[in-house]
Amino acid sequence: MQANTTRGFLWSDVETRTLLNIWGEQDIQTALDGNFRNSFVYRDVSRRLGAMGFERTPEQCRVRIKSLKRQYLLAKEGNLRNNGQYHKICKFYDTMERILSNRPALDPQELIDSGAGGEEEAVDGLEEDGEDVQDGYSESTGECPYPAETEVKLEYPTVPIPIPVKVTVGNNSASVRSHNTSQSAGNLSARTPKRPRKRRANFPMEKLMEQFLEQSAQAEDSFYRIEEQRLQAEDRRREAEHARELHMLQMLGQMFSSISSARPSSAAATSKAAARPPVISSASPSCTRGPSTHLRRPSPQTDCFTQQSQLLNTDPQALVFERYYSSGSTSHRGMDEDILSLVKSTVPPLTSKKHKGQDGRIGIIGGCQDYTGAPYFAAISALKVGADLSHVFCTKDAATVIKSYSPELIVHPVLDSPNAVEEIEKWLPRLHGLVVGPGLGREDLLLKTAKEVIEKSKARDIPIVIDADGLWLVTQQPSVIQGYQKGILTPNFMEFTRLYEALHHEPMDSNDYQRSVLQLSVAMGNLTLVLKGEQDLITDGNKVYSCNLEGSGRRCGGQGDLLSGSMGVLAHWAHAASTAGMIRSMNPSVVAAFGACSLTRQCNSQAFQRHGRSTTTTDMIQEIGSAFKRLFES
Repeated sequence: MQANTTRGFLWSDVETRTLLNIWGEQDIQTALDGNFRNSFVYRDVSRRLGAMGFERTPEQCRVRIKSLKRQYLLAKEGNLRNNGQYHKICKFYDTMERILSNRPALDPQELIDSGAGGEEEAVDGLEEDGEDVQDGYSESTGECPYPAETEVKLEYPTVPIPIPVKVTVGNNSASVRSHNTSQSAGNLSARTPKRPRKRRANFPMEKLMEQFLEQSAQAEDSFYRIEEQRLQAEDRRREAEHARELHMLQMLGQMFSSISSARPSSAAATSKAAARPPVISSASPSCTRGPSTHLRRPSPQTDCFTQQSQLLNTDPQALVFERYYSSGSTSHRGMDEDILSLVKSTVPPLTSKKHKGQDGRIGIIGGCQDYTGAPYFAAISALKVGADLSHVFCTKDAATVIKSYSPELIVHPVLDSPNAVEEIEKWLPRLHGLVVGPGLGREDLLLKTAKEVIEKSKARDIPIVIDADGLWLVTQQPSVIQGYQKGILTPNFMEFTRLYEALHHEPMDSNDYQRSVLQLSVAMGNLTLVLKGEQDLITDGNKVYSCNLEGSGRRCGGQGDLLSGSMGVLAHWAHAASTAGMIRSMNPSVVAAFGACSLTRQCNSQAFQRHGRSTTTTDMIQEIGSAFKRLFES
C-alpha cells in the first residue's frame, strides 16, 4: 500500500472546529449514512471548507475525520473517562459527542462483515486508499474504528444500510440502491475474500500517554540544548570580533612606534618639547606648544608624531590616537573611527542569556517643581542608549509630572524629604552609574542632599556624571568630586568659566580653551572634563581630545541632558570593559565621554535633517536608536 502523503499536514484548532461543523451538518451526515462510497461527500466537505478560507483536499478531510473519530472512541471507551481525563485524549470530545450522538446506533459486527466486501470497491475510488475493513465501517456509520483487542461492550440494533450497486444493461447503466442490506453484503463477501484485520498493540492508555509525554520532554530538552549552543557560539563570535579589533589597534600602534623610533630627528625634537605639557587637539594641524602658550607649527625637519610619542612614552594602543592629532584636519575622520572603535568594544552584546538590569541601572539625581523636563530627558536617554532600568530621584511635587512623561521611568519622590540621603542610599547598591544635576535646582537643602549622595556613591566606586546645577555645587565646593577618577564634569561655556575662575582665582584665557581645559582638569585632580561647544574638548589632565563630529546649528534646551544621560550608561560600560582588560591605555571615562559626545552630535544632525529649525530635544531622542547603530554597531 502506498504511503498517504496527506497525513503529515498539521491542522490548527480553528481549522479542525470548522471541519467538524461542516462534517456535522445534517445533509453531510445523511449522505454518509446512506453510502459506502463517500468520495463525493468529502469533495463537498473540502469545497465548503475552502469557502471558509481553509484549503484542504478531500483526502485530507477524510483522514482528519477518521483520526478524530479514533481519538473520540479511545476517550469514550478508555479507562480515563471515569476520572475526567478524556479531554487529554480527544480535545474535541464534546463536539464529536454532539455529532455522533444524533446518528442511529448500528451493529458493529454487521457493518464490519458488510464493509469487508465493499472494501475492494472502495480501493478503486479516488479518495479511498485501501484502509482496512474498519475504514469502510467508519465512513458509513461515523462511529470510530477501535482495536480488536479493546474490550468494548456495545449493543446496536440491526438497521438496514442501503448500498449503491451499479447495474449495466446493454449500453445503458443505472445506479440501483439495494434495500436488502444483508443480501448485498453477502454477495459482496462472496465476490471478494475478507482481508485479515490489522493487529494493533494492546497498550494501556496511561502507558501511551507516559511515553508521549516523555518523548515530548526529550524533544524540548534537545531544542533548548541546541539553542543554548547557538547562543554560546554567537557570544564567542562577538568576543572574537572585539579581540580582533583590539589586536588591529595594537598592531597599528606598534607599526607607528617602529616608524617613529627610526627617525633621526626624534631626540632633538623631544628635548625641545620637554618643558611644555602635552596638549593634543584636532582643532588645528599644530601639535607642539611653546612656552609662550601659543601654538606653533612644526618645522619641516621635525616629525610631529615622533615628538608626541617620545614625549608621552605611551604604549602602542595610545599611539594610534596620537596619529590623529599629529596629522591635523586631514585625519579627523581616521581618529574618530579609532576612538569610536574603542567605544564600540565596550558596548555589551545583546543575548537572551542576560537578565534585567545586567546592562545598566542608572540613577538621576534631580527634578524639582520648576525643572521636570531635564531629569526626564537624561533618564529616557539612558534607556534609549541601552540601560535596562532608569531611576529618577526628585522632589515630591515633581514626581507626578515626571511619571506622566513616561511609564518606563522609576520615579522616587524623596529628594526633599527629611531622610532623603537614607532613602537614596538604599538604592545605591543596585545602581551602576549616577547622573547628578539635571533639574536639581539651587536650593540649599537639595544641594546638601546631592553632596551627601555623591560622597556615598564615591565610597561605592560608582561612575558619576555631574551636569547643570550639579556643577553649581562643584563650583561652591570643588572637593566634593575632586580627584575622583570615575567622575566626569560636563560644563557648557558659562559653567566652565565660573568653575575655572573659582579654582584659579583669575580670568580664563579665552584665546586658548585647550590650555584652560587642561589646567582645570589638573586642578580638579585629573578629573575627566568635557567642555561643550562648537568642538567638544575632552581631557583627563594628560591629553586634550576634540570631538568634531558634525552636528547642526540648532541649540535647544535639553541637549546637555541627553548627553549626560547617555554618558552615564557609557561610563558604566567603559569601566566594566576596563576591568575586563579590554581598555588598557585609554582612560575609560575619556572613552565614555567621547562616545556620548559623538552620539549626541549624531542625534542632533539626524534630527535637524528631518525637522530643521523646529528641532527639539524630543526629536533628538527619537534618533538615538539609529544614531547609536550607525556609530557603534555598523
